[in-house]
Amino acid sequence: MGFIQSKADPSLFTKGRENNFIGVLVYVDDILVISPDLCLIKDLKVFLENAFKIKDLGTLGYFLGIEAQMSDSGLNICQRKYALDILSEAGFLECKPVNTPMVPGYHLAHGDGNVLEDVTTYRRLIGRLLYLTATRPDISYAIQQLSQFVDAPTDKHLTAAHRVLRYIKGTPGQGLFYPKNNSLQLSAFSDSDWAACVESRRSITGYCVFLGSALISWKSKKQATVSRSSSEAEYRALASSVCEAQWIMYLLTDLQLSLPKPATVFCDNKSAVAMAENQVFHERTKHIEIDCHLVREKVAQGLIKLMSVSSSNQIADGLTKPLPGAPFKLFSSKLGIQDLHAPTYGGVLEDIKSAE
Repeated sequence: MGFIQSKADPSLFTKGRENNFIGVLVYVDDILVISPDLCLIKDLKVFLENAFKIKDLGTLGYFLGIEAQMSDSGLNICQRKYALDILSEAGFLECKPVNTPMVPGYHLAHGDGNVLEDVTTYRRLIGRLLYLTATRPDISYAIQQLSQFVDAPTDKHLTAAHRVLRYIKGTPGQGLFYPKNNSLQLSAFSDSDWAACVESRRSITGYCVFLGSALISWKSKKQATVSRSSSEAEYRALASSVCEAQWIMYLLTDLQLSLPKPATVFCDNKSAVAMAENQVFHERTKHIEIDCHLVREKVAQGLIKLMSVSSSNQIADGLTKPLPGAPFKLFSSKLGIQDLHAPTYGGVLEDIKSAE
């Protein structure tokens, strides 16, 4: 039919431009189709029906365990049913909820505690929680930490995993919101926690990428090498953030979208920003791998713009370390997370005020 496969995402196939644009996202035998013209979607369904036996499920509502709900204001996605299934399987449906997925200041390590007799339970739980991070960036750091111990989990690791379940119990329907008429300004927040791993002294990279006000990508990951300074750790995190922003630009191009301005990358370490903007290799940077210096190249090309941000406004902070209750709540709110299934009390409060 003349579709072109995306080089940024091999699962994406596109055709046409503007009002004649149609995009097809394929995962094995599950397919999503988007187009401003319903006739194009109908023609595609007829073509597929002649080649395969297909089932039309109508407007997007449930896809690969992700629930989607569209309204006049935008699109909300969550994994409420999947989260409740995890809680039910682990026997935590009636547990007491907590406000944060991890205890602030608590560090996990290999050999800490007694090795579990049945390690498959822990591995299955972490595997399921990893998929839950598809719509739950608020638990990304906790799951990144817990996934490091699937080779030999202990009772303390399992206890930490159970705390994540208790946190999910309080917010099973929490998900992401994508507003309509959103701007096409790409912005990223990059952060790191220097030498955070107590065993290897490696740092943690955390970043989150927004398209307008909508969170579209995030990651919490241990860095591959040891950094000699906090500036170096931040610079490595910057390189990962820039790579992600570049990939998203390629993907947006395949979706026939062009960005009006360079992507803005925010970092709360002024030394790292200076290293990226300084073309001179000196003592502080000559030992860093060459691929990290792609940040300088993208800045020179005008594809990204580096900006300093205060630590208090660093949104990616919650992807590099466990936060206390109030800061964690602020971190979650800045990610654009909302819960359509949470009870609302506005009406009750209004009635009380009226009675008074």
